[in-house]
Amino acid sequence: MESKFGRDRSHERRFGPRTLDLDLIAYDDARIDRPELTLPHPRLFERAFVLVPLAEIAPDRVIAGRSIRDALAAVSTEGIVRLPESGE
Repeated sequence: MESKFGRDRSHERRFGPRTLDLDLIAYDDARIDRPELTLPHPRLFERAFVLVPLAEIAPDRVIAGRSIRDALAAVSTEGIVRLPESGE
């Protein structure tokens, strides 16, 4: 999907700007550990920018033995700001 929208990883700098960046966070209870895919996402529980919106829609969802609510309580949410609703 990233390639379809023009992303070319061979010309990117790590953590640099990108055309599109899609990360698969989890899929059901699947656990996959391959060079091309790791599920759940290996840094899911370190990223407030992922956990905050996930907690809004599925706070009790358990991934890799941890609820999203508990995982969010363990990270700093400093700097995470809700975007205004469209039209506000």
